[in-house]
Amino acid sequence: MKINKWVKWILGIALVICLLLVAAGGYFFHVAEVRANKSFITGGSLKPGAPLYDQQEAWQKYQKHAQVWNLQADDGVKLKGDYVPAEQATTRTALVIHGFGVDHKAMAPYAAMFHQQGYNVLLIDNRAAGRSGGKYIGYGYLEAKDAKKWTQMIVEKQGADAQIVVMGASLGGATTMMLSGMNPPAQVKAYVEDAGYHSVYDELIYQANEMYHLPGWLAKPLVHIVSGYSRLYAGYSFKQGNVEQYLAKNHRPMLFIHGEKDSFVPTKYIQQNYRDQAGPKQMAIVPKAEHTQSYAIEKEAYVERMMNFLNQYLH
Repeated sequence: MKINKWVKWILGIALVICLLLVAAGGYFFHVAEVRANKSFITGGSLKPGAPLYDQQEAWQKYQKHAQVWNLQADDGVKLKGDYVPAEQATTRTALVIHGFGVDHKAMAPYAAMFHQQGYNVLLIDNRAAGRSGGKYIGYGYLEAKDAKKWTQMIVEKQGADAQIVVMGASLGGATTMMLSGMNPPAQVKAYVEDAGYHSVYDELIYQANEMYHLPGWLAKPLVHIVSGYSRLYAGYSFKQGNVEQYLAKNHRPMLFIHGEKDSFVPTKYIQQNYRDQAGPKQMAIVPKAEHTQSYAIEKEAYVERMMNFLNQYLH
């Protein structure tokens, strides 16, 4: 009888723990994936005096000549992007992809940079961001599938001679890396990723510790539960957000950039991503730069490095 009481007591405690984990998983799923303003995210529009403010304002002028492109994702989500043709006719087009919790405005300085370098530019709003539809953030996996369709649209509009560069920062960097292994059109000639993570699991476990001070033994099962919610509601699991499996399939060139002082997406991830890339590659770790601040820190050197890399693969 005593043994049965102990068994029931242990099972009861285990059940309560499981229920608490499931409830906590639901909460963190909402924080991580459901479209909403994220109080822990800074970025978006720059204020006067910021290092890249002039570039942001330059894009506002270029954007006056933008064509609004509309795309329907494979799952029916309606997406929007701004296409700004180059001042001189060219086959070169840059697809520019923003990160987590922001919209296209966060990448305006990068879009301006490409335009100033003579590229056509397609600056998009990811699903669940800006003017695009969608309820759930895809952590790079769903966004990469969308990005593939954007590249196909560029080819449809510009023809077989199109030369496409895909560039993204943070979640946009992870999106870029995942796209590289999804067999995009041959017209995609090169990639640039800035501050992308190595896997959704690793990044969320890291953030669980950084933001909520959860120990690894608790964060790991909790993130697996969140992944289960993601599969149920958003249609993908975090296993599909492991960048390694995509880079291993990519034989097109990629430039990897990361800030030395990045504490949001740890700098160590660039080493893993660089190692996993199968094709031509180059790596740059920018001294003193925090998350997605490499361009702001380096400015001219950032542009020079990127263009020197890309010019090897585009004519």
